[in-house]
Amino acid sequence: MDLASYRTLGRTGLRVSPLILGTLTFDDPGWGCDQDTALHLLRRYVDAGGNTLDTANGYAGGRAEQTIAKFLRASPSARDGLVLATKFAGNLHPGDPNGGGAGRKAILRQLDASLARLGTDHVDLYWQHYFDRHTPIEETIGTLQDLVTAGKIRYYGLSDTPAWAVARAASLAESRGWSPVAAIQAEYSLLQRTVEGELFGAARALGIGVTPWGPLAGGVLSGKYTRTGAAESGRADWASTRARLTENTFALLDALHEIAAAQRVPVSAVALAWVSHRPEVTATIIGCRTPGQLEDNLASLAVTLSADQLATLNALTAPSLPFPFPFLDTSAADLAQGGATINGIPSRNWHPAR
Repeated sequence: MDLASYRTLGRTGLRVSPLILGTLTFDDPGWGCDQDTALHLLRRYVDAGGNTLDTANGYAGGRAEQTIAKFLRASPSARDGLVLATKFAGNLHPGDPNGGGAGRKAILRQLDASLARLGTDHVDLYWQHYFDRHTPIEETIGTLQDLVTAGKIRYYGLSDTPAWAVARAASLAESRGWSPVAAIQAEYSLLQRTVEGELFGAARALGIGVTPWGPLAGGVLSGKYTRTGAAESGRADWASTRARLTENTFALLDALHEIAAAQRVPVSAVALAWVSHRPEVTATIIGCRTPGQLEDNLASLAVTLSADQLATLNALTAPSLPFPFPFLDTSAADLAQGGATINGIPSRNWHPAR
């Protein structure tokens, strides 16, 4: 597999690369990379066959979008071949309650500002960055449909949104004959698997694409941390990283190192390959600050995990899902299936006392 092995996103005809280049770190030297490095990363990704860029109005205070615009000005012929995605909801106007969120006034203002920074007249994929508890989902989806009709966006998706709201939005769009919810974004990695319950279930049932973010758990699964080499890095996010460096995490890292050594690839490539292997996942959003990190991420495209390797990683990180999932997997299956195995799910021949 390579970056040009495109997939369609949800129930749409939009073709995206299996790895999407995220731009959270662009033009943010204190935390990410400077603009020149960001431009190099964009060029390398596109030259390798990648076609999908993920940004947001709030990344580096808008500078990430401006960096993409600079790249497009230098390569104007690249625009039509790219799937350009940005997000709304982030408030860039302190003190203004309508400066962010997912209301109609806020969305229209935010899109116009993003289009100006990106130097384009439309975006191909427009994401709700995170759920807005103060705005009815009907207002948000109705506004996005208006923007599709106006030609200012081509498709839309929902990031960091509860499964019930995703289902409500998708059902509303379907019932009114509107453009469908193309995809969802959610944090997903070997260390964050709880989305396998409700969000993945909604995606499967409703034909919605999944584009995970954080597949390396903020760098914890990059391979740079070991039991003896987990010294404080001095980065602003060190506290959250340290909290994840438990004995269970190190046991997982041991398994990742073993698989990586056997396949002669970086540890990060194995962790990314595991995410991409999930049938619900359409494309994985990668983030990088250096050319070396990008190359390590691209190496995941050549990784094939055996059934035994997948089983090992799955067992080390099996999530504890909330009710009713444990009940449905045990008692409910026994009660309903009568000892039969259905679609690979076994059951006991158990009858309650009459």
